Amino acid sequence: MESGTPKLKLEIRNHTAVLTIANAPANTWDTESLGALPALLDRLEADANVWTLVLTGEGAKFFSAGADLKLFKDGDRAMARSMARLFGEAFERLSNTRLVTIAALNGYAMGGGLECALACDLRVAEKQSQLALPEAAVGLLPCAGGTQTLAWLVGEGWAKRMILAGERVSADTALRIGLVEEVAETGQGLAKALELAARIENQSPSSLAACKKLIQAARTRPMGSAWALERELFVDLFDRADQKEGVVAFLEKRKPAWKNA
Repeated sequence: MESGTPKLKLEIRNHTAVLTIANAPANTWDTESLGALPALLDRLEADANVWTLVLTGEGAKFFSAGADLKLFKDGDRAMARSMARLFGEAFERLSNTRLVTIAALNGYAMGGGLECALACDLRVAEKQSQLALPEAAVGLLPCAGGTQTLAWLVGEGWAKRMILAGERVSADTALRIGLVEEVAETGQGLAKALELAARIENQSPSSLAACKKLIQAARTRPMGSAWALERELFVDLFDRADQKEGVVAFLEKRKPAWKNA
């Protein structure tokens, strides 16, 4: 399967797609890569054999530095509107994919690079990683969900420290405040993310998609309505072959053979 751009390198490993941001020197996102991401997610979702997606950066220094600030030096409002739309649509699509997504941070995750990681379900950071949303320091603001998702993950206080005070956090601090779920040794971020993906592959892909939908709904829906949706999606699983396979495999004391069907 092609990614649609050489700036996004795609590899399929078992049921996991590995997507590498490859735009040297800082793995920035641009119109080409942002435009390609939603279409790539469409293709991955159409493949019933792909259940998880791991994103990482090429090289040893950057996960992604976000946007190239040279784009904004002329103060062009049309350019600003176009880039804000591309960033927002790409990472909103990433957040809403049925795939379970893991960001493997192998270095600096800055601005739109961190917003990409925030759009993922889980984050693993190598110990040398630095995470920041520094847009206000250059007269901008995070426009790809950063003000919303960061506050949801770490609380209003830390979100304001990082966005309003421009505080850059280390991998250890990110772990302590709930911004990442695991810290890995230098060079081991992708391996740790793939270990997580392998554990996810033990779960029913049908159940994974439903569970992710419910967890995401907790951000925006009243609890009462989410409870009702939870019951509906539970019953809907009984239309899937994976439901029967999971229960029968448990009773027969064997590993289930998931079909995502």
